[in-house]
Amino acid sequence: MTIKPLADRVVLKAVEAEETTKSGIILAASAQEKPQVAEVVAVGPGGVVDGKDVTMYVKAGDKVITSKYSGTEVKMDGVDYTIVRQNDILAVVE
Repeated sequence: MTIKPLADRVVLKAVEAEETTKSGIILAASAQEKPQVAEVVAVGPGGVVDGKDVTMYVKAGDKVITSKYSGTEVKMDGVDYTIVRQNDILAVVE
């Protein structure tokens, strides 16, 4: 099953969080922060949203940084995805 976002929505898959600190301490899953870096899986077509013309600037495969608590979390086929609006994406990581 695939997710096809509408309008200015973007589907993201979180990049795995670091499990050890720089000093070598292994973190339990409950102590790890939600990763803010994610990979773009799918991008909506853009178009007119709320009366404004929206051009999509990200594409599938881009690594992006999002707000910590933005978007809607969805689980499909055992994989966790987050669906956000393009304006919730803060930066593209190159």
